Amino acid sequence: MAFAVTVVLGGCVATENGRPAGSGAPPGSAAGLPADRADSDTGARTRGSEANDETRRRARIRLELASSHYQQGNFAQALTEIDQAIAVDGRLAAGFGMRALIYWQIGDMQRAESDFRQALTIEPNDAEVNNNYGWFLCKTNRPKESIQYFLTASADRLYRTPAMPMHNAGICSLQAGDEAAAENYFLRAFQIDPANAVAMYNLGEMYLKRGNIERARFYSDRLLSQYQSNAETLWLGVRVARRGGDGVYSNNLAQQLERRFPESRETALLRRGAFQ
Repeated sequence: MAFAVTVVLGGCVATENGRPAGSGAPPGSAAGLPADRADSDTGARTRGSEANDETRRRARIRLELASSHYQQGNFAQALTEIDQAIAVDGRLAAGFGMRALIYWQIGDMQRAESDFRQALTIEPNDAEVNNNYGWFLCKTNRPKESIQYFLTASADRLYRTPAMPMHNAGICSLQAGDEAAAENYFLRAFQIDPANAVAMYNLGEMYLKRGNIERARFYSDRLLSQYQSNAETLWLGVRVARRGGDGVYSNNLAQQLERRFPESRETALLRRGAFQ
């Protein structure tokens, strides 16, 4: 599993002659304010907006530094930077989301969950936080609770990895014992991203288990052709080819598995002949 932390910087609103696009009367005139009062209020609002922008900018700089430390595994320094970012901007959902990941990494589950929930209180539809919190729930033995968060993440059409919440929902549905739901989520992940290796592998395993060899072969062959093989994908290919009656191809994959991954669990199964 890989976590990703995204820092999204706010955009600008198009303006016409210094006013918001489409604005008509001078600011404040609709409320019956005198022109000089309106100008004064506008200036105050502008200064306040500039101060808020500067606050957000400072917080996001800290968050970017924290992200760099996090990716390097320097969790202590990352926490220091995030704490400072949140001190500057207490509404920084991405900051709480990243801090939750770090607490999770260091085993502080209570603080991790608290920060995930705080991030979602601020930004309930944040796709990254929803996906990560869903995975947190799944990995802490609450797979049924996780699904709603994956679905929220997948509903964001701008999410940069839209298939990930779907294949995560599939994995967690399997963990919850709901194979029908898992199949549906893996198929949806594959539909969104036909190169999604997690979806292909799990669909191949599911169809092999059911004896639907043609469908299992479709996903197994596609997986082996698109990605560098590993012990798991080779072992899937061995079993699919063997069940499909292609002994030559099965033996070829088996030889690769033994040669390249001699200490793997899959090679041990191959040597025992545990094809089921």
